[in-house]
Amino acid sequence: MFNEVTHDLALPKHLSCDHDPLFRSYRWQSLIRILELDEVKGVPFIPTSRPFIEHLIGTVRREFMDLILFWNSYDLTRKLEQFKIYYNEARVHYSLGGKTPDSVLKTNSKHRSVKDLSWKSYCSGLYYVPEAA
Repeated sequence: MFNEVTHDLALPKHLSCDHDPLFRSYRWQSLIRILELDEVKGVPFIPTSRPFIEHLIGTVRREFMDLILFWNSYDLTRKLEQFKIYYNEARVHYSLGGKTPDSVLKTNSKHRSVKDLSWKSYCSGLYYVPEAA
């Protein structure tokens, strides 16, 4: 899980998890200790104790899940992967000053003319975002 998420990024310092027995296993605890992570446990049965995760879940639900149909778990996984690409590459974030997460990581952005823009489709045509041609 950590290798997939952090292949180009530094490891996180904090990890939010719940009280599932998985997170109390010896292997999990040793991984947390080796990676020097601080576990942040939420209060059981109170979703507002994890505001960042709940905000992300709400965003995915409002902006994507309420607008599409999916037929099985494979279809849902494929569509969520498309939304992840849109969310990180094209959707601007208020907390990042109107930038996308990928553009913050790649700080070598160059100014382009409006004439050089074309439209790129995300999530099977659900979203269209201008991009440099």
